[in-house]
Amino acid sequence: MVTNPLDYVEPLGKAGASGFTFHVEAARDNWQELVQQIKSKGMKPGVSLKPGTPIEEVYPLLDGENSVELVLVMTVEPGFGGQKFMPEMMDKVRTLRKKYPSLDIEVDGGLGPSTIEAASSAGANCVVAGSSVFGAPDPAQVITLLRNSVEEAQKRSL
Repeated sequence: MVTNPLDYVEPLGKAGASGFTFHVEAARDNWQELVQQIKSKGMKPGVSLKPGTPIEEVYPLLDGENSVELVLVMTVEPGFGGQKFMPEMMDKVRTLRKKYPSLDIEVDGGLGPSTIEAASSAGANCVVAGSSVFGAPDPAQVITLLRNSVEEAQKRSL
């Protein structure tokens, strides 16, 4: 999370980034310009929200003409790895999935073998996993488990 995401669009675009996700809390005043700049650099725009931020704050970024293509629901307070997954954030995921069936919905924080089913069954189709993968004796096994859970949940929802 950065305080002025607009400052990072140009350098990340030049570096070859394919997507750019910013926190709604950091871009309340200039999100339309930010989304436009992200798209102009060929990147996919996304918006993230912290656990305490109401889901309704991202609706204007999804319903307009110049909309984001991904919503990242933080399932921990941003700042450091290894935090405990907040299952109550799955209400936000379910709400988004119901309102926007084809939206990419990402979750980040405390995701691993014991929490992936809650996230994928709520409607998350993108997962960020750090500690559970990099701290595992067999990281590839954890990645496969996470991927399979999301893919199975997507099949069930079709």
